[in-house]
Amino acid sequence: MRDLTELILDLIRDVPDYPKPGIVFKDITPLLADHAAFSAVIDALAEGLDVDKVVGIEARGFILAAPVALRAGAGFVPIRKKGKLPAATFDASYDLEYGSAVIEVHRDAFAPGERVLVVDDVLATGGTARAAVELVNRAGAHVVGVSVLMELAFLKGRERLDGVEPRALVVV
Repeated sequence: MRDLTELILDLIRDVPDYPKPGIVFKDITPLLADHAAFSAVIDALAEGLDVDKVVGIEARGFILAAPVALRAGAGFVPIRKKGKLPAATFDASYDLEYGSAVIEVHRDAFAPGERVLVVDDVLATGGTARAAVELVNRAGAHVVGVSVLMELAFLKGRERLDGVEPRALVVV
């Protein structure tokens, strides 16, 4: 199989002016449709993990985090947009490159001190990842890392993740 970086870059499609003018959206659906590539990405994201839970950030983070949790022998916890979880939650607001939003996690999603990996598709400005780390910490667990498929380095998102070293399979 081709080098993982090359494979990922070949299968992520740029969609200009989505969801608004000036934004270049990174569409991962071609990568997800390729079984070998999708499997290689999940293997790479799950490699060497020693965690109790894997958090996936809505929505594309779910697609990556759930199989990573299975491969790592860990539980999966969704972090969702405000109003989508049925039980008591913690919430955090954040800014994106094209707006702002609020995400939530169930208050009882973690046991005290559990080791948690946060997974998402893209690290851009770091707002979503930072809010997810905040939620995990408020719920009593400990974030041991943030793993993403792709980091957009020019947006400097990693600088917003104080105390957590992000890991990206591809940096552009």
